[in-house]
Amino acid sequence: MRKEDKALIIEKIVNTLGEYNCFYLTDTTGMNAEQTSALRRACNKAEVKMVVVKNTLLQKALEQLEGDYSELYPALAGTTAMMFSNVGNAPAKTIKEFRKGGSEMPVLKAAYVEETFYMGADQLDTLASIKSKNELIADVIALLQSPAKNVVSALQSSGNKLHGILETLSNK
Repeated sequence: MRKEDKALIIEKIVNTLGEYNCFYLTDTTGMNAEQTSALRRACNKAEVKMVVVKNTLLQKALEQLEGDYSELYPALAGTTAMMFSNVGNAPAKTIKEFRKGGSEMPVLKAAYVEETFYMGADQLDTLASIKSKNELIADVIALLQSPAKNVVSALQSSGNKLHGILETLSNK
């Protein structure tokens, strides 16, 4: 590969990394074309972008970014497919769902989510359980609405009791 081509690919990887909040490094070694196509379809459905990259070019792209990504360098061995997403748990859920079909692939090598590094396949369950920004906002809103709903409910039930008492007294 020519040096100019490598520079273009590195620039493309850097641009793609800039577009997404998180990325996963996975190993797809041993997957046939049918399985790889099925994984790509699952990724598209979950709004996850999947790209197979060359490890050396990815490392050079990570070196160009702000911040220290050196923790990920040991994971850059063998076949590497990157999964990009703006929702931190979407790739993990996609991998778990895909593996329910009986496949042990893809294997999680590492992930960068919410400015945190996750190393190794044993982190998949942890990543899948991370709540997205929208899920956290929904939880906060639900918590804020709960006391107000309780007050309104108490006022309504008290009003009904008071009305019942007054009606009973008026009938006597």
